[in-house]
Amino acid sequence: MTAGSPQVNEPPLVVVVTGLSGAGRSTAVAALEDLGFFCVDNLPTAVAERTVEALTTAGVTRIGLGIDVRGRGFLQGAVDALDALGKHRESKVEIVFLDASDEALLRRYSSTRRPHPLSTSGDERGAHAVVDGLHRERELLAALRDRATIVIDTTSLSVHDLRRVIVQHFGPAGGKRPRLRARIVSFGFKFGAPVDADLVFDVRFLKNPHFVADLRPLPGTHPDVKGYVLETADAPAYLKLVEDLLAFSIPRFEAEGRSYLTVAVGCTGGRHRSVVIASELAHRLSERLGISADLVHRDLDRVNMSGPGGDPDHGPSRTGGGSTA
Repeated sequence: MTAGSPQVNEPPLVVVVTGLSGAGRSTAVAALEDLGFFCVDNLPTAVAERTVEALTTAGVTRIGLGIDVRGRGFLQGAVDALDALGKHRESKVEIVFLDASDEALLRRYSSTRRPHPLSTSGDERGAHAVVDGLHRERELLAALRDRATIVIDTTSLSVHDLRRVIVQHFGPAGGKRPRLRARIVSFGFKFGAPVDADLVFDVRFLKNPHFVADLRPLPGTHPDVKGYVLETADAPAYLKLVEDLLAFSIPRFEAEGRSYLTVAVGCTGGRHRSVVIASELAHRLSERLGISADLVHRDLDRVNMSGPGGDPDHGPSRTGGGSTA
């Protein structure tokens, strides 16, 4: 069992993953885990209702259940058991059935050299060959396939392709997961770029408020500093280019299953220019894409402001750093 982060104030979503052995159930369940689902694999359907009830009572609202032919002793009445899941706290139940051609499944079993769970089980039909096991498995799972809300043919899909399909259905792009969360960080290059940054933008080419005596002691959060930086000739065009790049990239990051993105904006000391641009980007992303953008000014108060030599963009830090050009 793997715990996912519970989502607040949303009805429970229960995704049941089943299908033919070798069709990719484990890959699909792992993809759900990456999307923040609490997943239980190889769960007997007889205890599915109690499991979901216990998890929803504990506040878990995104649940993934893996059911395969190894639980065939519990498959009788499986449809009724899964239908009952939706009665708890108005849960929405999605059944994902993974299918593939016999030829594709035979190739996969041949490459892994693993036996089919029904080919060596000595069941009542005496299925001793993989192909016979596949046929028996299709019979056992027929009712679940008919009940499925999503049927995915994995015949020509790689594990990466299947993961992308699951993300498309149950990630942000499918509307079944909260939008990607962005973290916009302003920083000073003299202190090093954030190690967790996914994208880094350098704004040291913009006019520096350090050279304006009245602005020098003010932080980048001050309206006068903001106005000065944004009135720089290249600032509006640069902001628009970065905004467009992020607006293009973020939906594609979401489609790949990413849940967060750290964007770092740096000037020399992290007090003036980067603070202004990072703040503006956070606002624009929230307005344009409707995503949550957390704003962090990492180095805003890191250096003293005793004079021109103490400016964070050009002077020593409290830790004794030298001046920078």
